[in-house]
Amino acid sequence: MSNIITAEHITKRFSAHTALDDVSVEIPRGSVYGLLGPNGAGKTTLIRTINRITLPDEGRVLFDGKPITQQDIFRIGYLPEERGLYRKMKVGEQALFLAQLKGLSHHEALIRLKEWFTRFGIEEWWNKKVEDLSKGMAQKIQFIVTVLHKPELLIFDEPFSGFDPINANLLKEEILRLRDEGATVIFSTHNMASVEEICDHITLINKSHNILSGKVDDIRRAHGGNIFSVQYKGDGKALIERISGVCEIIAHEESTTGYSSLKVHIERNEDVRSVVALINDTVEMRQFSETIPSMNDIFIRAVNGTL
Repeated sequence: MSNIITAEHITKRFSAHTALDDVSVEIPRGSVYGLLGPNGAGKTTLIRTINRITLPDEGRVLFDGKPITQQDIFRIGYLPEERGLYRKMKVGEQALFLAQLKGLSHHEALIRLKEWFTRFGIEEWWNKKVEDLSKGMAQKIQFIVTVLHKPELLIFDEPFSGFDPINANLLKEEILRLRDEGATVIFSTHNMASVEEICDHITLINKSHNILSGKVDDIRRAHGGNIFSVQYKGDGKALIERISGVCEIIAHEESTTGYSSLKVHIERNEDVRSVVALINDTVEMRQFSETIPSMNDIFIRAVNGTL
């Protein structure tokens, strides 16, 4: 599979702050690619560099194997995290205006917008003012305008922010449909469940560096060794103190009414039996089972430097 975007050794500084430090990523054509990382890690700076809003101090971005140019921006649809619409304009009027800025004729824009408004079930909002829209409704309009000109590359910065679960799921389905129709999608997110549901590949950026890249399934399998889930009743604090020296605590949810849960990483196979014995000696253990880690588990361990 060829790469639609290749970012090579990108470094970007803002005064004394280095937002990206020698970051390289390869975005395969026809994939959904997730950019993950804590706040301030450099994800948005990388997105803006790919989109030529910000130019790198060092390194370069290739689009289809050639240095990206301003003309290539017309092949990209970009929905930033900080977004806005002209509040006093009517929804349909504004959508038509923005669509024509992206090169569509009035006639073609009208046809495509009507199709999208019908798909999202928002036809009745065509003549309403933007200021009357809820945040989620306004984001639907912005999503539609972003994808309307059928760009080869779609870039979404935190696309699920502000959506309820039903509309977030609708957006996920549309992203997958667009990928299946040939588009490549890059999006940044804090929503690890969304990553597992729709991403083919990910890059995890932390403290301005690329610390993990690859296919989601490959990453989960590669880091799936010796992750165990435990269900128990008893003193959770005492349990944590007892086993902390022989295993890594990934997650802990304590319950006062039922069974508490614990997720741990045991580095050495020979320590598994001793951990089980320690748990049995400290609390009432109901279940101990090996599990493939979620992307959230991997994210936490990678950011904490324990992966």
